[in-house]
Amino acid sequence: MDELTNGTMTIFEWIELAGTLGVDGIELYPTFLKQQDEAYLNRVKAAADKHRLAIPMMCSSPDFVQPDEMARESEIERMKAMIDVMALLGPEEFRSVRVLSGQNRPGISREEGIAWTVACIRRLLPYAEAKRVHLVMENHYKDGYWVYPEFAQSSAIFLAIVSEIDSPWFGVNFDPSNALLAGEDPLVVMEQVKERIVTMHASDRYLKPGYTLEDLRAYSLQGYSEALAHGVIGKGLNDYDAIFSHLRDIGFHRWISIEDGVNGLDEMRQSAVFLKAKLAEWGAKR
Repeated sequence: MDELTNGTMTIFEWIELAGTLGVDGIELYPTFLKQQDEAYLNRVKAAADKHRLAIPMMCSSPDFVQPDEMARESEIERMKAMIDVMALLGPEEFRSVRVLSGQNRPGISREEGIAWTVACIRRLLPYAEAKRVHLVMENHYKDGYWVYPEFAQSSAIFLAIVSEIDSPWFGVNFDPSNALLAGEDPLVVMEQVKERIVTMHASDRYLKPGYTLEDLRAYSLQGYSEALAHGVIGKGLNDYDAIFSHLRDIGFHRWISIEDGVNGLDEMRQSAVFLKAKLAEWGAKR
């Protein structure tokens, strides 16, 4: 991610690598794109098409939890630009842009953060619908380039926001590992949101030697837990049989994005093999 963001790897080189993984598509992060003009985006789409890769998901990170109204307006406009990008790049049958709450800055009340987030997402929904792009809110931990963790890191705040938004163009992007980072049980969180899930981030976390789940809970609200490491999906703390059972129950048929590769492409390849096997085993699609 850092290489793509700082330009030492181009998106075209990354697409070439993705084409070796046996996956069906790629998920973008806004800084992977160095331009947003139509000619450049068509080059990106052509590169993905060459490898038979769809581009269904944009992992954007809007920061709506800001006291400055003009700052929130700026985030809304930035999100509209991402919706435009996905309207061009994404497959017509389904394309999504991630929404978040924002950073948990000191001094922001629960009520303020929820109200600002709900208002901003509601403002975006007519635009997203007109472009036929879904907005998906993730139970998130922290964008890698933020100072503070996610305002809606706890499921209580996340659910309070999601419950206020009723639209066929809005849903949940579920990430089981982020529930772990919040010190919560991923399956309990999933049960509460499963009827709203439209996409998923698959990842896994491991307890480092010498640490326990109690250590994880102690760190979870103070920053990234020192107790956890990131690695191959299916070999960590998440119960993927239970997760895929839930997906089958809701007739899940959309995209699962692999959040892996921290330790190299080989681990991402292993994660892809694992997830494709689980999709076949549990009868879910894609």
